[in-house]
Amino acid sequence: MKTLRLATRESTLALWQTSHVAALLRAAHPGLQVELVPMTTRGDQILDVSLSKIGGKGLFLKELEVAMLEGRADAAVHSLKDVPMQLEPEFSLAAVLARDNPFDAFISEQYASLEDLPVAAVVGTSSQRRQLQLKQLRPDLQVRDLRGNINTRLAKCAAGEYDAIILACAGLERLGLHSRIRAQLTAPQWWPAVAQGAIAVECRSNDPETTVLFSALNHGPTELRVRAERAMNLALHGSCHVPVAGYAELQGERMRLSGWVGDAGQLRSISAEAEGDAAQPEAIGRMVAEKLFAQGAADLLRL
Repeated sequence: MKTLRLATRESTLALWQTSHVAALLRAAHPGLQVELVPMTTRGDQILDVSLSKIGGKGLFLKELEVAMLEGRADAAVHSLKDVPMQLEPEFSLAAVLARDNPFDAFISEQYASLEDLPVAAVVGTSSQRRQLQLKQLRPDLQVRDLRGNINTRLAKCAAGEYDAIILACAGLERLGLHSRIRAQLTAPQWWPAVAQGAIAVECRSNDPETTVLFSALNHGPTELRVRAERAMNLALHGSCHVPVAGYAELQGERMRLSGWVGDAGQLRSISAEAEGDAAQPEAIGRMVAEKLFAQGAADLLRL
């Protein structure tokens, strides 16, 4: 069998995720050779400006997609929360792995929880969604941008540059850094990013031979949940320029989706939920988006 080349960002977390996919592929297809193709993206290179000001999370994909188009890679591995709601026609998602912890982590050297932080404490995160939720729960906090890979962010917190930082639980847990999590921030008090905790594989749309290799890795329940969340975000025209969150839960053959939209300038947010047939996740996503629009989401999203 041919050698399958997986494009990946060079961060420790991205390499872990891609190595995990490679191991699952080798187990599913004995004899298949899998090779990692690490590369740096613009999103990794520009660390002194927030993502919302330089083009969004799609900056983490472009170089990997170019490598696929040029034949230097056969597929790319991503954190699904970083993948735009609509891919270019040349690409498609070949698999979504079983979702890990979807929630955010509160990390601090001195304080056990968000509530324990003193007045005017400095909290680091570059996410608009996280920044707004912090300001809503604790208006007194100083919320400052924080970019870089997980280890860089943890080091800045340990050095005292921030009293606390917010990161995704899944990334910390994948790297064996569970002990750094002082508290989990969970729904319904705190909403996670759309598709947070899920790893996805992207392939060329015109390469069915490669795409079919990943079918064994696809986790049906996770795929249904993230399809609903992403459909809601797509209907809202959401991006990293505005705070949007979504979280779907399966209950047998039914699915419940909660959606949340905010405006950092107004420090205002709205939420809605809908339940429906789990086999129709996009319909549930659109239903939640319609409920949010009925509450004034267009004003918050500045559409």
